Amino acid sequence: MRPLLTALEDTAMDSLTDRLKTLSSTEDFLAFFGVAYDAPVVHVNRLHILKRFHQYLRHSEGLAELGEVDLFRRYRELLAQAYQDFVVSTPAREKVFKVFQDTQGTQHVGLGALRDSLAERRAGAQRAAA
Repeated sequence: MRPLLTALEDTAMDSLTDRLKTLSSTEDFLAFFGVAYDAPVVHVNRLHILKRFHQYLRHSEGLAELGEVDLFRRYRELLAQAYQDFVVSTPAREKVFKVFQDTQGTQHVGLGALRDSLAERRAGAQRAAA
């Protein structure tokens, strides 16, 4: 995939928003914006990177006033920053997802809740088998 900056100079270009809608993976976004990346970092942190990118976009002011080229550049900066967050840190430290925000990433489940869950599963399996 060629970087959008070159494509923005084409006379018959799609809007940046339309082009972004075609991207589906973290690697797609990084390649589209021309952000160099280390595959093992992305493999482990792909969802965290995109979530952080979304957070940066949501808190970034003045995006609506930017033209296509400046908007592309700003998006690229924010994506590179989101990627870099996980090069130098960990998902547990960055806490972009609720599971990491609640009780330092640990969940406590009582023994009673486990017993009840097991009993419900067994009853459901017996009904399905009948």
